Amino acid sequence: MGDWYRREILDPGKQPLFFLLLGFLGAFLFIRLSVRMIRAEVSWWPKNVTPGGLHIHHVVFGVVFMILGGLGLASPIGGTRPWAEIEAALFGIGTALVLDEFALILHLRDVYWSEEGRLSVDAVVVGAAVCGLLLLGAAPFGVTEASVDGAPVSGWSYATVIVVNAGFALVALAKGKAFTGLLGMLVPVLAAVGAVRLARPGSPWARRRYPAGSLKAERAQAREEREGWQRRLRVRVYDAIAGKPSNS
Repeated sequence: MGDWYRREILDPGKQPLFFLLLGFLGAFLFIRLSVRMIRAEVSWWPKNVTPGGLHIHHVVFGVVFMILGGLGLASPIGGTRPWAEIEAALFGIGTALVLDEFALILHLRDVYWSEEGRLSVDAVVVGAAVCGLLLLGAAPFGVTEASVDGAPVSGWSYATVIVVNAGFALVALAKGKAFTGLLGMLVPVLAAVGAVRLARPGSPWARRRYPAGSLKAERAQAREEREGWQRRLRVRVYDAIAGKPSNS
């Protein structure tokens, strides 16, 4: 295990990213435990921070941690040990706290325990997946440092790969497929799959290209309303980790 860690994480210089991921996951799990304990009104658990009656959401603390971590990483000591790892962990903690209240930022109101608040968990899952893929060596838009035969590729080849894969990712996002679009930036095949599948009802793509009453609009709506085992599994996992919404 030690040899694997040195070969895959330490030697390639991925240890700060690894600490960022640890901080990210640890902070998300802790804050979800905390808010669920507060929601359950457990007497011995600390309550919400409300100085003068003002409820300070944890996204505020997340922004502070992100600023501290980002400034530290950009400072002269940002590339030295152990500061790089400490600052990366701080940035990961802050990112988790911010994304855990992503729905609040988007709606500009407290939707934490509502169905709309599920978007925050989606954001955290995407963030963790992107960080994990980068740790495993994935490159944005499928760009690598060498061609298949190991020879360097030309600038035009890089540009073509980026444009094609970015196009797939943008189409997938326009079709309302956040997971496949965002993760597809690192795994192009996911973006390609999302780009060719039906758009979700209400997405920008569907509004422009699926007229009301058209066959594609009806198929998209039928697919959205059909509750498959993937959605049921996702809901159960989210409930177990993040708690059930108040209106479910």
